[in-house]
Amino acid sequence: MKTNTNYAGIPQDLAQLEKAKIVLIPVPYDGTSTWGKGADKGPNAFLEASENMELYDIETDTEVYKQGIYLADEILENRSPESMVDTVHKVTKEYIKRNKFVALIGGEHSISIGSIRAFNECFENLSVLHIDAHADLRKTYQGTQYNHACAVHEASQQTNLVQVGIRSMDAIEKTYMDPDKTFFAHEMLSNEYWMDNVIDQLSDNVFITFDLDALDPSIMPSTGTPEPGGLLWYETLEFLLQVFQEKNVVGFDMVELCPNKNDKSPDFLAAKLFYKMLTYKFKEEEADDDYDNTYDTDLKSVSNTHFKFDDDED
Repeated sequence: MKTNTNYAGIPQDLAQLEKAKIVLIPVPYDGTSTWGKGADKGPNAFLEASENMELYDIETDTEVYKQGIYLADEILENRSPESMVDTVHKVTKEYIKRNKFVALIGGEHSISIGSIRAFNECFENLSVLHIDAHADLRKTYQGTQYNHACAVHEASQQTNLVQVGIRSMDAIEKTYMDPDKTFFAHEMLSNEYWMDNVIDQLSDNVFITFDLDALDPSIMPSTGTPEPGGLLWYETLEFLLQVFQEKNVVGFDMVELCPNKNDKSPDFLAAKLFYKMLTYKFKEEEADDDYDNTYDTDLKSVSNTHFKFDDDED
């Protein structure tokens, strides 16, 4: 059952799977968070806020919704963290193989284990750009490797992981951290070239996992573990635009929105940021009535570039 009928209230003809270039997957999961609960309410709050956005983007003079955005069924699997990750992995990979640009909205950060796994199986030489207040590199936490504190451990072992905005971590996480590919918030403050430095560490294919607590609590208080000293709005947009312009962003997820019923502005910020990221991806593309919706089990004929061509698993 879908959370809402159409993403952002877009016309029905632009919300059909067959015609949409973009698939949005909500994952309302909050099974392992350890302080502020409520990330399972994030997707609904995000979708409600999205319905109240203006869909014309002033900065780029574009309307990305005209590329078609299909709102997929929620992933409601919650029997265990592992079963949730397995389902996210399977569903995400299915849509990638249908030649869709896939973006997910969480839910806590453990959902990214599944999404990153799917993209890493589908794209050659993948970089994961991890934008977060927290390192999330623990191998296990509270008895499971599928905890939100372990969100990018697997990525650190199997992809080119680049971390941005980090300002909270456990000492054990240094064991798994690459100092050349970690950009701490306090160092970014005095490094005017940090954006270029990050870009230099990324390979061509990039998946972005964006934890909203990367942003400063002054603009994003609605997260489970807010940390002072985060990114602000316009520097975030400047950085993301550069990433999308210089790299092939193959997908992204956004996580850790914990809505506060007394303050809807963070929900709207999340909705706007998500839409901005889609806008940056497609700003040079015209809407295409002849979009190729081919389903290809070995990924060889899909138009998104730099796929892996092995038939390792479906």
